[in-house]
Amino acid sequence: MKPGKVIGNVTLSLGARQFKGARWLVISPQGQEEMSGKNKTGVSKAPTPIVYDDLGAGIGEDILYVEGTEATQPFNEPIPLDAINVAILDTINFKAKN
Repeated sequence: MKPGKVIGNVTLSLGARQFKGARWLVISPQGQEEMSGKNKTGVSKAPTPIVYDDLGAGIGEDILYVEGTEATQPFNEPIPLDAINVAILDTINFKAKN
């Protein structure tokens, strides 16, 4: 699992049938710089994934997401998916190593 911050959402007018009713989030991965507050913007320079969401996360919320084959585990049939939101975080306590 990887921590991320929701920085936007995606709206589709047409998608694969497996995604009917799906929500999509734009995520900023959160590394040591972002979680420690050293990166004041909180937005990572890392690639920004688009993540499937059925938990209802909103912009500004911290989440945990998984990528790859693990992202397809909640589905009963094959699905073209790279990343999924698995948790909305209430708090993160992080202290960077010196």
